[in-house]
Amino acid sequence: MTINNIDVEATIERVNVQIAEEENLSPALKSSLEVMLLLVTLLANRFGLNSKNSSKPPSTDLNRKKEPKNKSNRKPGGQKGHNGTTLKPVADPDEVKDIPVDRSTLPPGNYRAVGFEVRQVFDLDISTLVTEYRAQILIDQHGKRYVAPFPEGVTRPVQYGAGVKAHSVYMSQFQLIPYNRIEDHFLEQMKLPVSAGSIFNFNKDAYDRLELFDQWVKKQLVSARVIHADETGINIGGKRVWLHNASNPEFTFFSPHAKRGGEALDEIGILPRFNGTLCHDHWKPYYKYAARHALCNAHHLRELERAWEQDGQTWAQEMANLLKEINQAVLDAGDHLDGIAAAPYRRRYRALLQEAEKECPGPDESQRKGRRGRLPRSKARNLLERLRDFETDVLRFMENEEVPFSNNLAENDIRMTKVQQKISGCFRSWGGAKIFCRVRSYLSTCRKQGVSASEGLRLLFEGKSPQFMLSE
Repeated sequence: MTINNIDVEATIERVNVQIAEEENLSPALKSSLEVMLLLVTLLANRFGLNSKNSSKPPSTDLNRKKEPKNKSNRKPGGQKGHNGTTLKPVADPDEVKDIPVDRSTLPPGNYRAVGFEVRQVFDLDISTLVTEYRAQILIDQHGKRYVAPFPEGVTRPVQYGAGVKAHSVYMSQFQLIPYNRIEDHFLEQMKLPVSAGSIFNFNKDAYDRLELFDQWVKKQLVSARVIHADETGINIGGKRVWLHNASNPEFTFFSPHAKRGGEALDEIGILPRFNGTLCHDHWKPYYKYAARHALCNAHHLRELERAWEQDGQTWAQEMANLLKEINQAVLDAGDHLDGIAAAPYRRRYRALLQEAEKECPGPDESQRKGRRGRLPRSKARNLLERLRDFETDVLRFMENEEVPFSNNLAENDIRMTKVQQKISGCFRSWGGAKIFCRVRSYLSTCRKQGVSASEGLRLLFEGKSPQFMLSE
């Protein structure tokens, strides 16, 4: 590893040699120097971690170099033959304005109208629509009053409509715009005063209306053949807790919980009832659940990159290349390989790990010296043993077309949670976190089902369910 043109590993090695050769060092000083060198090594290794060789997000790579794009001779913009998208004229415009010819600008002569040249301008007209409901009152001969019933949901003399609520929740929970900016938007664009308290109440109303969806989407994921699972830390009132995610290409579910492990997963209730294939990043509590497991090879590639860059493990680079080669072969074959095509790759995988045992051996059991339990291992050794012991789960994507190469779907689903935390810093309360998770679960599922977030919220506040929830 090189930091500021200094070869850290070579420097540490030279110091170790000097310490070993120095005969006048006291045992205490020698031990202290060795501890300091160990700390320097650990810090240097951590300094060398980035988004390509660890789970760090790209945003934390302060000196990240963007890979240059491959140069081409193509001009910028859409290429010839490309089916672009553009505005198209409509047959029934909302407003028609005729522009007569100013005849005073024409030379003398007789003219007759022969038609129009048409151009259309698409624009926005943001306005507030106030609907007044007048319930007729009748009185019979005895003086008893009879009042016509108001539409469902119209309960107050003055109130906000479904459109305002849906638009507010869309900006708050989907676009992640802070409350004060949403207030400004309504006031400046629509001359409509909407307080932060009202915005919260709209979000809470959406949360309550989605209780049936919450149970429905859990049922869909439990009965699915493959689901992805992941978790990430979030901040609620200054305290670190966990957001759990279970999803697949059709459905998404989020839930906050104080715990990260099995207690939280049991309480959420999806994984204990799931019997399909569970994709994850080898976090041990997941192995309590599911009939089959598939490990995230994107994580493996990053760990292999670290083992090669920081530990100089040649086998790690070769394994990374092999996994990429297998993935490309799977893609070329149409999402999976048959047993005959997969067998050579499996043999190469095992042979490579056998060779890796020589370069990255396990701990020497003769040095146990009475210690109980598992002897410490390097990160590279732990990775090697995982790839060896969980071969079936690592390579499940090779022969099962439903299993992807990585767990990126789950990571992509929870990415907006990180964006929310960057914008707001934290959730102020458990209630706010629960609202966010349930509403985002619904909106993410809507988009996966081809329903826009705006349409999904409109249906929600109109008391209707999207078609995909009714098609069972």
